[in-house]
Amino acid sequence: MFNRLMLGAAAGAAGTTALNAVTYLDMAWRARPSSSTPQQMVEKGAEAVGVDIPGEGEERENRLAGLGPLAGIVVGVGVGVAYGLLDTLRLRPPRTLGTLLAGGAAMAGSALPMAVTGVTDPRSWDATSWASDVVPHIAYGAVVAWTMEAAHRV
Repeated sequence: MFNRLMLGAAAGAAGTTALNAVTYLDMAWRARPSSSTPQQMVEKGAEAVGVDIPGEGEERENRLAGLGPLAGIVVGVGVGVAYGLLDTLRLRPPRTLGTLLAGGAAMAGSALPMAVTGVTDPRSWDATSWASDVVPHIAYGAVVAWTMEAAHRV
């Protein structure tokens, strides 16, 4: 069981790398800035549990700029571990379904907390904003599903 969970974590890390690469390609292609929502979510989360992000001004902003992406890595690896758990239960979805499940879970893991806390409202997103979120998460899901499937061939 432990090996499958670790394989899921590795698949989640690989998927997170794919998600980041697609996101950065989109930023470079469209010359768009990075999103500040991950940092805002970290700030809201810290406030909710009574943890103070140390520093003031630029120093504090720099910490948040580092913690936001780290939170995304935690979500990505965590969803991979959950996918590994499915694997231990012998619930191995076909690649396409696995892509949608893993990508959807990662997207929900980041967007739902942001929506609940008011950091963003997906109902107000335009088509371009949705595409900027959906496409990288599909890349994430595909890499997770393909990595887990490939592991069964080894």
